[in-house]
Amino acid sequence: MTHAPTDIPTTPAALDRPAPPVAPEGWPVIGAVLAGAILLPLAASLVGAWLAWTLSLAGLVVVVWAVWFFRDPARRVPTAPGLFVSPADGVVSAVAQVELPPEVREVAPAPPAAPRRTRISVFMNIFNVHVNRAPEAGVVERIAYTPGRFFNASLDKASEFNERCALVLRTPAGERVVFVQIAGLVARRIVCRVNEGAALARGERFGLIRFGSRVDIYLPDGATPAVQVGQRVTAGETVLARSAPQRGEAS
Repeated sequence: MTHAPTDIPTTPAALDRPAPPVAPEGWPVIGAVLAGAILLPLAASLVGAWLAWTLSLAGLVVVVWAVWFFRDPARRVPTAPGLFVSPADGVVSAVAQVELPPEVREVAPAPPAAPRRTRISVFMNIFNVHVNRAPEAGVVERIAYTPGRFFNASLDKASEFNERCALVLRTPAGERVVFVQIAGLVARRIVCRVNEGAALARGERFGLIRFGSRVDIYLPDGATPAVQVGQRVTAGETVLARSAPQRGEAS
């Protein structure tokens, strides 16, 4: 079992880049929901006022929820070197030693003596912020989309069988960190906003997944997890792990 260390310090943080309060990908959904919330009560008024009022109230609730779902709040991103922050809001559902997804093994091979990597899985429910953020600064070397099934994202088999989008990031220290957007039981739309070759800052927005889903992060060799299963985490803010000390640094 992997235990979280107790020496992860509270680090200075910086407010991330400004962005609209609602993710742009959400407006088509919000618009469709709003149209339904207006048109359905109008049609229902031909049947009876009580039905129109009932549908109006239900429509208002759904519109408010849609806006809330696609919210994109600012975050304070830790600035200390050697940290990996959470790519998603939610709950840590697993911390395990596993093999890398097959679609990225050539780009981010694990050391021959340690072919498995520590994977931290963050499960997002439908009430979490669904905008995803880069766990560390670096350059995107590979983006690999894999079609698949839509099992419940909290299940371990979702990492292998579900629709997913994997990104390989080369950090300034030369490490390669892999993070994977995984569609869930309800989620049917993975959005990746960046292209291969893009430079990302730590905590920078790179995409989102619509509705309940999951993001896995595969840590570089020697990185130490700083969270435990069941812990709530915040994208761009919560420190998930600390990289191995570089030569000359104190351990």
